[in-house]
Amino acid sequence: MKLSRRVEKLPAQFFASLAGKVAAALEEGRDIINLGQGNPDQPTPPHIIRTLQESAENPAAHKYSPFRGTDELKGAAAQFYKREYNVDLDPASEIAILFGSKIGLAELPLAVMDEGELMLLPDPGYPDYLSSVSLADVTYDTFPLLEENNFLPDYAALTPEQKKLAKLLYLNYPNNPTGGVATKEFFEDTVALAKENDIGVVHDFAYGAIGFDGYQPISFLQTKGAKDVGVELYTLSKTYNMAGWRVGFAAGNKDMIEAINILQDHLFVSLFPAIQKAAAEALLGDQSCVTSLVERYEQRRDVLIEECRRIGWEVTAPKGSFFAWLPVPAAFTSETFADYLLQEADVAVAAGNGFGKNGEGYIRVGLLVEENRIREAIRRIEKLQLFQK
Repeated sequence: MKLSRRVEKLPAQFFASLAGKVAAALEEGRDIINLGQGNPDQPTPPHIIRTLQESAENPAAHKYSPFRGTDELKGAAAQFYKREYNVDLDPASEIAILFGSKIGLAELPLAVMDEGELMLLPDPGYPDYLSSVSLADVTYDTFPLLEENNFLPDYAALTPEQKKLAKLLYLNYPNNPTGGVATKEFFEDTVALAKENDIGVVHDFAYGAIGFDGYQPISFLQTKGAKDVGVELYTLSKTYNMAGWRVGFAAGNKDMIEAINILQDHLFVSLFPAIQKAAAEALLGDQSCVTSLVERYEQRRDVLIEECRRIGWEVTAPKGSFFAWLPVPAAFTSETFADYLLQEADVAVAAGNGFGKNGEGYIRVGLLVEENRIREAIRRIEKLQLFQK
């Protein structure tokens, strides 16, 4: 049976390709230090697991979930936003439960755009943003995230036509892949742009808990007028090491939330109720696990930056996320450098051009292995004599 045009147009899965290269190297018996992944390496905290276990033993959890998620989880999400960001949310109308935030990113163009309409996407950016373009059969333009602008977009560079035609604008701070962070002023400019041009804003807040050097990432919804123009997507994958649980939520603009819910009414019968109960416990229970996790990532970041600079690799320390965005030596492209490190040093990294044309000249390194493995990775790279001390 032939594939639909919509499926045929889907972009190649960048991370699947990277995983394939790493798997092939591991099959050869090589000791690969994988810094290219975005998969949290720590277990889910025990109190969250216990809640899942207890709920799973209750026969009431074995029935269909309410189509739009449990009131308990939606209420927990609202309390979480009030506690963390002093943002007031109506659980019934301003929160939609998601099978991980990736689902919401793919669903939103389907829910609020018509075929051929325009999205604005960051470059570099999370590769799966492009999947939403193909699935909804819409068009897109990109805006550059450049180091000289702290990896924030320059809205003045958007053309009048782009502002007129755009229906959705995707943002992501703390940023994957650059590690850049948003400012209060930037989000205020974003709301002003959206209101002036009738553009919906989607803020991917996947790394919302992870800030360094005393910086706490800010929510887009903290900005005056943000709920008038957009939604924020939050996932429990990173904050609570729940990547495999596939649970998150969208919060904000009532019309966009309702559009998500209507679409999901036809696609899903929400999450396993026991997972929703455990997610509520994660959001409202003991948060010391989050503090410890961020401290762990910051220590790993410090080791990475210290070791890179020790060998003469001039790098900038990220302020948020669990990624570092490192410049490639002049003799290489992003892809040839990533392949070279895998082949010659048994170190896997993600080539920057996989995140867009403005990712050329960089690699993305994840802080998702222990400190001793980070040190070993840089020692292996040091032996290649690519940098001057």
